[in-house]
Amino acid sequence: MQYDYAAVARSVTPASLRADCDRSIGRFWPLLPIPHRDSLPPLPVGGTPLLAVPRLRAATGLANLWVKDDGRNPSASFKDRASAIAVARAQAERRPIVATASTGNAAAALAGQAAAAGQQTVIFVPKSAPPAKIAQLLVYGSTVLAVDGSYDDAFDLCTEACLEFGWYNRSTGYNPYMTEGKKTVSYEIALQLAEQSDGDAPMLAPDAVFVSVGDGCIIGGVHKGFKDLLALGWIERMPRIYGVQSALSPALYNAWRSGAELPTPVRAATRADSISVDAPRDAIKALAAVRESGGAYVLVEDAAILQAMLPLARFGAVFAEPAGAAAYAGLLQAWCDGLVHKDETVVVINTGSGLKDVRAAMEVTGDVRVIEPTLAAVRSTLDA
Repeated sequence: MQYDYAAVARSVTPASLRADCDRSIGRFWPLLPIPHRDSLPPLPVGGTPLLAVPRLRAATGLANLWVKDDGRNPSASFKDRASAIAVARAQAERRPIVATASTGNAAAALAGQAAAAGQQTVIFVPKSAPPAKIAQLLVYGSTVLAVDGSYDDAFDLCTEACLEFGWYNRSTGYNPYMTEGKKTVSYEIALQLAEQSDGDAPMLAPDAVFVSVGDGCIIGGVHKGFKDLLALGWIERMPRIYGVQSALSPALYNAWRSGAELPTPVRAATRADSISVDAPRDAIKALAAVRESGGAYVLVEDAAILQAMLPLARFGAVFAEPAGAAAYAGLLQAWCDGLVHKDETVVVINTGSGLKDVRAAMEVTGDVRVIEPTLAAVRSTLDA
């Protein structure tokens, strides 16, 4: 979307955003496709912490590393940002039902926002979606249709159903307004970096941002947010944006590496279900985000993604699901490849809580130790 940036600048400033007692994305409403902040569902989204993670900094050697933990959103994922916009627009259009196709997080976000607003939802998920994510949908009261097929099959069926029944389609890559919700993470990063700096800049852009990529909507939103801030003159440069993909779901990485305009579909099989996509639906924006910002796509193995969950939690106190940990795994790979430098300001975006996929966490932590209820058992176990 295009905004009248001169008009926006007359109504809002970085100082007014910082002074706003509303920490949610509602404070950015002049830069959102909604008539007013009151249009959003009454379940605040955004305002997630930007963590300094001193122990992760020491472990990596990156003195200015930050983690933006979007697992702290109401449904425990980044996707709440877009879903709030979807519900607001569906209600403005008086649609009876909002539907989406999702591997779980977008669906849970939509279900939560819709429940707050009293909006009916129908969710299409691949039957392989993690049970914890399905549980969220059912608890919020959504009608859940588990498709015996891939995410792409669920996406296509959702699109057909919305056209047939007149439902509002929230699906990533189909609905252009989802980028507008997701871009708010960039506004928050720039505000939060300025708040925690010693300088007097109203907003600060990092040197580099790392984010995991499946369909491509999130990375497109990150790019759009910083483009807005540049157009407003609130930041001085565009950060390099790095998209991280699993080697078992590399469609956008392959396209970037070959210079192709669009990706060739793959057969995705990554353990990081939130970024397991055969044919990315937001490919144009996802490739532009990296190419126009001077960033890169980074490929990591699933084993590295799962192992990245541990330092994020043990040194950064951020419990990330595999897709969220993929961004940190990508940073480690980029650091080894010389794509980032030790004095640069680097932000890793965690897109979802580890509680979304507890089974993955247990794969890398191992089982708990069962002992007899005696001190002797405690001593022998700890000494082992």
